[in-house]
Amino acid sequence: MNSVTYHGLARLMTRTYHGEDLTELGQELIQRASRPPHEGGAEVLLDLAILLHLRGFHEMARDLQMQALRQRQTYVLPATRTPALRLLALMVPGELNANTPLEFLVEDSDIELHQLFISPELLFPSQIPEHDVAMVAVGEAEQTLPLLRALGQALVHWPRPVLNHPARIAGLTRDGVALTLAGIPGVVAPMAQRVERQILEVWAQEAHAFGRERGEAYPVIVRPIDSHAGTGLMKIEEREGWRDYLAQNGEQAFFVSPFVDYRSSDGLFRKYRIALVKGVPFAGHMAISDHWMVHYLNGGMEGSEQKRSEEAHFMEHFDSGFARRQADSLALVQRALGLDYVVLDCAELQDGRLLIFEADSSAVVHGMDPVELFPYKRPAIQKVFRAFRQMLEDARHTAPGLPDILRFEKDVGN
Repeated sequence: MNSVTYHGLARLMTRTYHGEDLTELGQELIQRASRPPHEGGAEVLLDLAILLHLRGFHEMARDLQMQALRQRQTYVLPATRTPALRLLALMVPGELNANTPLEFLVEDSDIELHQLFISPELLFPSQIPEHDVAMVAVGEAEQTLPLLRALGQALVHWPRPVLNHPARIAGLTRDGVALTLAGIPGVVAPMAQRVERQILEVWAQEAHAFGRERGEAYPVIVRPIDSHAGTGLMKIEEREGWRDYLAQNGEQAFFVSPFVDYRSSDGLFRKYRIALVKGVPFAGHMAISDHWMVHYLNGGMEGSEQKRSEEAHFMEHFDSGFARRQADSLALVQRALGLDYVVLDCAELQDGRLLIFEADSSAVVHGMDPVELFPYKRPAIQKVFRAFRQMLEDARHTAPGLPDILRFEKDVGN
């Protein structure tokens, strides 16, 4: 009998986030991975892959992950108390942001999480784990779009209720979200144009660079396709900036969008992470910075009592504040996106409109922050977790398979 413990993403990332040195654990996993499979366990390889991803050794991590998945495609994270609900997550091999991080949402709960990894190399196994509800956790990315299209057909007659239609996830490209949300009253979703590298090289030389033929002006923002967390993201102030940008970024395709100045009246930039659970908004976090490229880890929240105080007020008064002000806009956004669970990164413009940076089913909403420094966060995040569990509980009593309203045509790639 296999007695190997599977730590999983949430536990390992939390320990890393808190600054714990996991070198000893990594060495132990390496030793166990060198044993025969029945002794070391595929779980060991999967945990070791997570640790390597956290340390930035992505190529090695991907190799170990595939070694594990060739041994076994299904992994179980037990409930921390008597299990009351079994959730099957349909996942794809990849880096840590490749899937909806469900482990954080069901952590310390009565939900038993079964992770089933599939890909063109890893077809559905002959036996599917018993479960009450299934959820498509595969995130939107260039390489996952064919799989998402295939899943759309495979899940129509699934024997259990399914959350997050894969075709809707496939629509979460930056240009797709902009088109989906275009024209919604009170919402600004800057149009994103996919541009190949050779076109940008032409723009670097010619005066009619991005938008000039349509009378648009600089600045614009550019990022590589499938990039997140500010990787390769830059604001281009004028045509000459393309040459430097291309010299620093070797990718072959990019998204280019108009830059929207979302500074508040005090000159600071505020960025919000909002989880929509069955259309109901919940606060994930708020980051404040004097720089336009705002991420929670670079906003200086830990070092500023004033910023934490403002975030505390935002979270504690979310329902009567942000959620009430943006209620109509958020409802229209959720209806347009059509997902049971999705996370928005957004801001409020000075005229009150909601600016959408990104809609993503794979963004992390977590309770990792130290309670002594962020005492206000745990109650807010627990609301997300409770709403997520209630969504699963409600879903288990619905008809199996995907809802009729989300059964698209066979070709759902357009």
